[in-house]
Amino acid sequence: MAKKNKIVRLSSSAPSAERIEVWHRKSCSMSRKAMELLEQKKIVPEVFLYSEVKVTEADIKSVLKKLGISAEELIRKKEDVYKENFRDKKMDEEKWIKAMVKYPILIERPIVIKGSKAVIGRPIERILEVI
Repeated sequence: MAKKNKIVRLSSSAPSAERIEVWHRKSCSMSRKAMELLEQKKIVPEVFLYSEVKVTEADIKSVLKKLGISAEELIRKKEDVYKENFRDKKMDEEKWIKAMVKYPILIERPIVIKGSKAVIGRPIERILEVI
């Protein structure tokens, strides 16, 4: 019988160097492919359903640091919310972070985190860089 993924609410505690966390959105095909890849590798990650469990500014700032990118680089620009509210707007880091808290669908996915490193799983093979 396969192990169940642990659904988590991220905390500010220091992550385990061995723990794998996935920012997952069930309705996203790429996010589901990431989960399948981890299952094939026999990895049972802690899953953060960021669109169902309220994401905070601290969560986003932490993942940005691990990804080594700006807030704007984490934005999904194909989403209707982006096109309707943010296209062609010049915003600073704090405003982009607040936008992602308000509209979590804007957050690129899947994000796989191990220790102090993270990758966006696009293409899906990028996940192999951290696991």
